[in-house]
Amino acid sequence: MCEVPLLTRVVASSVSVAIRAGDVIRNIVTEGADLKIVHKGVNDLQTQADRSSQQCIVVSLQRQFPKITIIGEEQLGLADAVNESHIVTESDLEVLEKASVLPDELKLVDDEDICIWVDPLDATTEFVQGIFDHVTILVGIAVRGKAVAGVVAQPFYSYTAGPNASVGRIIWAIVGLGLFGAVPERPPPDQRVITATRSRMSPAALRTINACEPTKILQVGGAGHKVLLLIDGKAHAYISASSACSKWDTCAPEAVLHAVGGKLTNINGTSYQYHPGVERKNRSGTLATAYAHEHDWYLERINSAA
Repeated sequence: MCEVPLLTRVVASSVSVAIRAGDVIRNIVTEGADLKIVHKGVNDLQTQADRSSQQCIVVSLQRQFPKITIIGEEQLGLADAVNESHIVTESDLEVLEKASVLPDELKLVDDEDICIWVDPLDATTEFVQGIFDHVTILVGIAVRGKAVAGVVAQPFYSYTAGPNASVGRIIWAIVGLGLFGAVPERPPPDQRVITATRSRMSPAALRTINACEPTKILQVGGAGHKVLLLIDGKAHAYISASSACSKWDTCAPEAVLHAVGGKLTNINGTSYQYHPGVERKNRSGTLATAYAHEHDWYLERINSAA
């Protein structure tokens, strides 16, 4: 039996870890635990759920792949005790079964080629406000600076569907292999729905969006959630003219979107890089489109409004 490629093993472990992190977050909510909110900055919160989820993801992956660089959003102290019940050692079998069809260019990848970007709880503000369907867990995997694989977990997916509903959804993708866990839907052809931040937008940011002639602006929380709206056919584009996002917000969504024929760049059309030493902040905003061939259309109109 051939050895499973390193990238496949990383993705398989990331899927299992994201599922466990979702359990950790839901348990904190259902148990009514103190969220222990920390204000990191303006509109930038951190809760016990963020910290516990990151510890679950990062420590689990570090133990399995000690030579791979892993960068998480939250800064955890060395004194933070590890909850061993949160640590995952298994790998997702569905991912491992796809090892033989991994794109050739991703089969020969070494530890030092990989950087993992982790947002343990995207849309923390909405989480604190009880808008749970905006929450995602993001594990992005970059190879030589390029986002090539992503895991996006929705721990509260279908949480309002009733007591017998299955809560939670896990989506994963590898560029060149495909998307798993969801079926992409086409957005309404007679509309142009643009998703954007729930936070108050500056006049310049609103002018940028209006230049793209939206029939509707869908304001929601979380970069991961916004990109899933494109995949689920609820929106045509995601536009942010601000520097609110960081690499851990966009690495996983970018890979997932590219795997289904979409495109994510900065607001000027330049691709983001995900090397370990790159600047964490996405200073030039975000433009994501459900279809790559429509990306230039949005860029032209955004440039006209600049």
